[in-house]
Amino acid sequence: MNNKQKALSSIPSVDDLIKLHEIHEMSLRYPRSVVVDCIREFLGEYRKLILSSNDDDLEQIPSTQENLIRGVIAKVHKAMNSKLVNVINATGVVLHTNLGRAVLSDNIKESLWSIACRYSNLEFELETGIRGSRYSHVEDIICKLTGAEAAMVVNNNAAAVMLVLSTMAKGMEVVVSRGQLVEIGGSFRIPEVMSESGAVLKEIGATNKTHLFDYEKAVNEKTAALMKVHTSNYRILGFTKEVESEELVALGKKLNIPVIEDLGSGVLFDLQKFGLPYEPTVQSAVKAGMDVITFSGDKMLGGPQAGIIIGKKQYIDAMSKNPLTRALRIDKLTLAALEATLKLYLDEEAAIKEIPVLRMLTISMEELYAKADNLYNKLSTKLGDKCSLAVIDEFSEVGGGSMPMHRMPTRAISLITSELSIDRLEEALRGYHTPIVARINKDRLIIDVRTVFEDEFDIIAEALEEILCGNKLAGKLESGEIH
Repeated sequence: MNNKQKALSSIPSVDDLIKLHEIHEMSLRYPRSVVVDCIREFLGEYRKLILSSNDDDLEQIPSTQENLIRGVIAKVHKAMNSKLVNVINATGVVLHTNLGRAVLSDNIKESLWSIACRYSNLEFELETGIRGSRYSHVEDIICKLTGAEAAMVVNNNAAAVMLVLSTMAKGMEVVVSRGQLVEIGGSFRIPEVMSESGAVLKEIGATNKTHLFDYEKAVNEKTAALMKVHTSNYRILGFTKEVESEELVALGKKLNIPVIEDLGSGVLFDLQKFGLPYEPTVQSAVKAGMDVITFSGDKMLGGPQAGIIIGKKQYIDAMSKNPLTRALRIDKLTLAALEATLKLYLDEEAAIKEIPVLRMLTISMEELYAKADNLYNKLSTKLGDKCSLAVIDEFSEVGGGSMPMHRMPTRAISLITSELSIDRLEEALRGYHTPIVARINKDRLIIDVRTVFEDEFDIIAEALEEILCGNKLAGKLESGEIH
């Protein structure tokens, strides 16, 4: 009998494994059918590993009962764990749409959890004992921060735009500059959102130039609104012309037509003093006299996914009565997270410090140098001569369709190794039990410290040590990943 046959013959049966104390205990905590399926899947992958290994590799495959138990348990945990997991963002993209955009402040965890696990006054007025509005919980603070008359919140900014247009312009025309017909994430476009709302798009101007007279000439008896869309996710440069908000508002008042502005990102502080480019603030749109303004909650605001609508009370009241509002409403968790985030904005210094998005965007180069040196020291201690490490100058991005032309100087760890290809290393990091998403540049793995929290440094070091220095076959076996 050769080595492979011996290894195969030593594999226990499903019945033998499920009788073992540790696995039997798992079958009491989790559905027995899941445990049995995981044992069968694990043993099948274990056989494939043996059959695909040469004699040298066979010696590295742990075959003790303890190792098999650990492998099955890892497989069961993976099957029962949530598909939505925490990820370490080492890309340097602050508002990474695919990784959940804005990271919420640690300071709001307690208030969020207290709402999540108990009943709340979501739509109940405690003073009167009658049904209330869920939007009342955040309306006052939104109005206080922005200067608007009224406010309400739906589940994202595309929904906000749709609700605004459905309420104010259904079956009527809305005048928009051709250069502002943006496409947002997931290939959704302003003309399509407008069409679904029931409003009729009236394009004016050229891609690069639109004048005030273009708006005025387009107005007729079917015109319901003038609309300005902030092109937060792209820029048109060179020979350009765009009508200022104040000019458009003045024209709207002259013609007695409301003016709508979709700001997109939603900035409450002017961040130019931190080296960021100018971005129109929500307050500036209110001051300009816009009748209705929409913006996102999970971009520059640094809160949960939400579409915030502010403006004149007569229009907000009409939107609250639109049947579409119920389909687009937000839940208690989003409301709790948004309220807690907005409260941080009552003190600008506290907001910059406590809201992760603002903190990452305004962090000083001195702090980035210190973070990079700290991570470098941890990695060099763990990895030894298994790779070549360096602290390098790099660039981060805002992301999320915000400030597309702006690249922020940053510090990053550059890693090169002969142990495996950079593509395989990047894949292995994504497959770690706490996934680590880095980027590759010129055959080097890049870890941008701007978007990595310091309490994640040890996880990164342990992951790279296991991948580059550990027993690869043993690691795959014990993680439940042996296919």
